[in-house]
Amino acid sequence: MKKRNLFMLLLAGSLAISANAQTIMGGDKVINFGIGLGSTLYSGVGYKGGLPPLSASFEYALQELGPGMVGVGGYLGLSTYKWETTVAGSTYGWKYSNVVIGARGTYHYNFVDKLDTYAGLMLGYNIVSAKETGDWPLGFTYSANGSTFVWAFFVGGRYYFTDQFAVMAELGYGIAWLNIGVAYKF
Repeated sequence: MKKRNLFMLLLAGSLAISANAQTIMGGDKVINFGIGLGSTLYSGVGYKGGLPPLSASFEYALQELGPGMVGVGGYLGLSTYKWETTVAGSTYGWKYSNVVIGARGTYHYNFVDKLDTYAGLMLGYNIVSAKETGDWPLGFTYSANGSTFVWAFFVGGRYYFTDQFAVMAELGYGIAWLNIGVAYKF
């Protein structure tokens, strides 16, 4: 009877452990590709989106830390916008492009099987270029470049349909407030 109870206890414990198994393990590499919703860079009257905010990130899972996993990697985001106004029948505006390059650190903690949840910090550089457009004022060429260092907190999740393929979402400050897309683990 004691052996049977011990066997049942071990079986129940192993099921509980497998239900909360990490979806990301030390040594795993993950690539995310996303499209952004809600610009963190430009908003207001006269702004029109050009290329929607696109992002790609790579992560390498380093090691377990407490109940979770620590990862490091890189980030690349790209977005273009246009601001334009009309005065006395003439148009004037700017075309902006932003490239955000950064390094990211993440901490993963699994709450649900197949769902990889994480939070992290990104440190990077926003490369801004701007080009004057329109036909007013004539003869002036202004520059509005304003590249700068950036940092961002973010939270995200990846739901794995297979061992390698997942859908992902990240919320935070980066190229957009919300990025949705796909992830591939190898």
